[in-house]
Amino acid sequence: MNEAVRRAMAELGETAESLAEKLGVDSKTVGRWVSPGRIPQPRHRTAAAEALGRDVEELWPEALRRRDLPWFRPWAEIERDATALRSFQNSVIPGLLQTEAYARAVLGSGPLGGDEVDSHVATRLKRQVNVFDRPRPPLTVFVVDEMALRRGHPEIMHPQLDHLVEMAQRPFVMVHVLPLHAGLHPGQAGAFVLASLDGRPDEAYLDDQAEGRVSSKHVAGLWRTWDTLRSLALPRDQSIALLRAREWLT
Repeated sequence: MNEAVRRAMAELGETAESLAEKLGVDSKTVGRWVSPGRIPQPRHRTAAAEALGRDVEELWPEALRRRDLPWFRPWAEIERDATALRSFQNSVIPGLLQTEAYARAVLGSGPLGGDEVDSHVATRLKRQVNVFDRPRPPLTVFVVDEMALRRGHPEIMHPQLDHLVEMAQRPFVMVHVLPLHAGLHPGQAGAFVLASLDGRPDEAYLDDQAEGRVSSKHVAGLWRTWDTLRSLALPRDQSIALLRAREWLT
């Protein structure tokens, strides 16, 4: 429990419903702000702090310490609340399935400095805990292009593929490889994730060279792309067998 937020609301007699009405948001959204680690978007933080007569840093001090990418935070919240996640990746292993060494290699291949890489790796590993280690984890389905499995140094890729095999055998995790012999496919336009949420419309996450973004208007089209990719991918058991064989690694 975020005690600072809870106390501020209690002192003013505010409930999640009454505060939500003042701020123009859903009451469930306000309810999440009272949970530990749930930090509202900047505009909501400011508005909530003003409504409660507190400073932002008093209510959410960790907001000033967080070093993850600001544009990614809305998706991290969605990811944490999702009842199902369907992820397609065409060039790298999905972030939720990355080992620490692989994540460090991927993030370190870009423009980030050493301290930034450490921070982002820690954030990525925490996301995995938030999704997979819940009392009731979401259904997570991953379609990964075989090319992503072939990119990386063997010393990093062997443990990474071992991890994929281990994760693929969890009850609520399904990993499907899109084989090279599937040829051209609509997923070549880029990676994406679809999130199903309880009582809320589906959301999508799309990534590009600059930054990722949350989108609700592209969901229908991405579902059609997802259905095509899933139909082209190998079944679960064949995907696990391919990951174990990994004949392309020496």
